Amino acid sequence: MQLIEANGAKIPAIGLGTWELRGRTCARLVEQALKLGYRHIDTAQVYENEREVGEGLRASGVRRNDVFVTTKVWTTHFAPNDLERSSKESLAKLRLSEVDLLLLHWPNPHVPLQETLGALAHVKKLGMARHIGVSNFTVALIEEAVAACPEPLACDQVEYHPYLDQTKVREACARHGMAVVAYSPVAKGRIKGDQTLVQIGQAHGKTAAQVCLRWLVQQNVSAIPRTSKIERLSENIDIFDFELSDDEMHRISQMGSAKGRLTNFGFAPKWD
Repeated sequence: MQLIEANGAKIPAIGLGTWELRGRTCARLVEQALKLGYRHIDTAQVYENEREVGEGLRASGVRRNDVFVTTKVWTTHFAPNDLERSSKESLAKLRLSEVDLLLLHWPNPHVPLQETLGALAHVKKLGMARHIGVSNFTVALIEEAVAACPEPLACDQVEYHPYLDQTKVREACARHGMAVVAYSPVAKGRIKGDQTLVQIGQAHGKTAAQVCLRWLVQQNVSAIPRTSKIERLSENIDIFDFELSDDEMHRISQMGSAKGRLTNFGFAPKWD
């Protein structure tokens, strides 16, 4: 499995996103994914499935040190004491002594970013997280976070797929040695019948989704597709045996615009 290196972290290029996966289904999918060769599992406090993710991890029989586990602190826990307490709760649910990556899930303008990042760095110093980072941060927020954080930030986890141009965020992350981790990398399934992707896929004997994930990985981006189907798990990881040409990469990149965003909440920052 290809690794994306960023400020000391080695993030597997493909991971399993677990948003909306619950209960037994979640535990079973995590277990299956790890048995199929996945080594990167992404969860969050607000997903309410950290316990099941931990169960799946233990049931898989894969050594803890071989799996990169990410969880994310929800915005209501950004005050320093809350952040530390909620991180401990996450570890208790996962039944882990540390996570590999702990992220701030969304920016929260109501708590000074410097305080939150100080607490996040403190949690890392306490040994509860091997690496720390952010999610859904804009270029301006990345700059602010890097300047304010006493520890290096490993990544910005953002929505990224062929329909959404993320050039600015990617460039900001590259400037600071941070990785980009892409959620909704197959645009919530919307790419399935996309003629450009289907056509490129036919040339390689691959699906539109595989082309999409390969496009991300070739940009040195880590992708965390979510699926509730076991057969889709195998498809999503089977992207390391072909390469897209410069022309194909360019054609896919041309599809993106600022209007392609699918995840947008009232509390979201002002996007780039």
